[in-house]
Parts: sequence; structure tokens; C-alpha cells
Amino acid sequence: MSLITDPFFYAVAIPAVLLLGVSKSGFGAGFGSLAVPMMALAVSVPQAAAILMPVLLFMDLLGMAAFRKNVDRRLLRFLIPFGLLGIVVGALLFKALDARVVAGIVGGFTLLFLAQRLLFSPQPNSAPPPKWLGALLTLISGFTSFIAHAGGPPINAYVIPLRLSPLLFTGTMAFFFFFINLAKWIPYAWLGLLDARNMTTSLALLPFAPLGVWVGVRIAHRIQPLLFYRMVYAGMFLTGVKLLWDAFR
Repeated sequence: MSLITDPFFYAVAIPAVLLLGVSKSGFGAGFGSLAVPMMALAVSVPQAAAILMPVLLFMDLLGMAAFRKNVDRRLLRFLIPFGLLGIVVGALLFKALDARVVAGIVGGFTLLFLAQRLLFSPQPNSAPPPKWLGALLTLISGFTSFIAHAGGPPINAYVIPLRLSPLLFTGTMAFFFFFINLAKWIPYAWLGLLDARNMTTSLALLPFAPLGVWVGVRIAHRIQPLLFYRMVYAGMFLTGVKLLWDAFR
């Protein structure tokens, strides 16, 4: 089996995998959405997404093991069906949509959410977002996760205002994306993206996955909630800017 040998590919892919691992741990959530755009500097967006599939699943397993005692199961039962529906929509529209259109939608939504949070910050006694909005945002998360592994910003827009503790937020998101990423394997194979070259290249990147997760888990267990969410916002801001740049360049 062959694998990608271009040195420039690994120059962008290894930092992307490390960044994805840190994001999967919960610290800097939002940064993970930069992984595919970074790798797309060297390969196409669909190929970058396919190469990251085994890496993502491995990271999900590590995250679930690290935060298995910190999960909001009731919230998960609400989120997962809508996330899976988003994957179905993404699979059906994958070949019809230009990757730049998806990047622009995700990036614009991310920045609008951040503007709303900064300009109209909720009060301590304010009500959580309505469930219909959570269902819509989770569906969008499944869709953007399928297209470009960029499901973090939409789901964060619903879950962050619920004010979970950092550990509970991280654990719940680890379990949510495990089911989402596991469900993507069949449609990715159906679309012909899981070829031998992509999978072999993914195996070459796999050793960097636990390093990124380990660094992020260490930080997540020690960070204060206020600083934690500030880092989430910073990651989402950088993600939104990068995705908009990709859409209009």
C-alpha cells in the first residue's frame, strides 16, 4: 500500500492532528475545525476529511476513556438523533456542494454566535436556549461534521449556554462526536473516500493523536471555567475567520 510522501503535506498535517487532539480533549474546543482547512493546503478537502477519519475515531475513544465519568446522558439522548440526521443530509448533498460554500456557512455562523455572546451576554438567571434551536444546531453540526469535520461550532452554540462544567462539557462532547464520527464511516465508504492510500496515510499520522489528546486532557483538568470558555471562544473566532477566508479567497 502506498501513502502520501509529500513533505509539505506532513508539515501541515502533523500540526493539524496535534491541534485536533487538543481540541478533542475539550481545551481550545473549536480549534479542531481548523484541521481540515490546514490539511487542505496540501490535499483536497474531501481527501483531508477521509484521512482524518481513523484519527478522529481513535481520539474519540481516548476522550471517552478519559472523561467516562463526566457525561450528561440526558443531553446526549437529545443530541445524537439530530446529529445523525445531519450526517444523512451531508451524505446526500456531499457531491453537490462546493467545499467553499460549506466553509462560508460554518465560518459566518461561528462569528455571528460569538458576536451575540459578546454583545448580548446572558445573565446568570437567563433561560437556556430552546430545544428547537438545539435540535437545529445539532443537525447543522452533524452536517458540517460530515462535510469537513467542522461540527464543533454549531453544537457549541447550543451547549455552551447550558453552562456545563468544563469536565462535563468535554466528556459529553467526546461521546457525542464518537457516535457522529462512527456513523460517518459507511457513507464515506459509499462515496469512495476510504481508499488504501488515504487509510495508510492516516495510520502514519495516528501516533500524533494521543499526544495532542494527552496535552489537552492535562490542561482541561486544571483550567478554571472562565478561562476555559474564553479559550473556547478564541478557538471559535479563529475557526470562523479561517473558514470565511477559505470561502472567499
